[in-house]
Amino acid sequence: METRKAPESAVDPRVQRTKSHVLALARTLLADGGPTAVTYQELSTQARVTRQTLYRHWPTREALFVDLALEHAESGMPDGSGSAEEIVAAFLFGLRDGMNDPASAAPLTTLIACADSDQGCAAALREIVANRRSALNALLAPRGAHLTAEEYATLCGPVLFQRFLARTPATDDFLRRLAAEWASSARGSS
Repeated sequence: METRKAPESAVDPRVQRTKSHVLALARTLLADGGPTAVTYQELSTQARVTRQTLYRHWPTREALFVDLALEHAESGMPDGSGSAEEIVAAFLFGLRDGMNDPASAAPLTTLIACADSDQGCAAALREIVANRRSALNALLAPRGAHLTAEEYATLCGPVLFQRFLARTPATDDFLRRLAAEWASSARGSS
């Protein structure tokens, strides 16, 4: 009798539910108490799983933080309606709103803090930046627009500065101005 092996891409729904449950608990712990609150002992107790299970999925806490950040990296993307300028403005609103949500911002700030000493965290940050820029460019392409890496940094940098250094949210007017300046510059260079 021949046995069939499940496709490697098939994920056991129980495993996926457990991972999702653990990630939700880790996100809450991280948002409420910072990185030091996220211990495998606390997670195993709250999630009612063994620490071995946690280590099987996330060999290090940094790997857990990477999954937390990647899990919500695509949230806040605009729907793609409107002009290129309106799409960029909507993207900036989503970025700002995501950074003001502790459950979204905490994994990102943890990755930033770990990136100098952990290559997995640094790689995850690069992946998030590349994926979000690519997704934004896919929305802009039908309008004949494209953001270079420098333009993307120029747009996102002020939002991140306001949130993480100045500790004040970027206003709607400020974000609209950023989008308008980009659109004006893009029109001037075409």
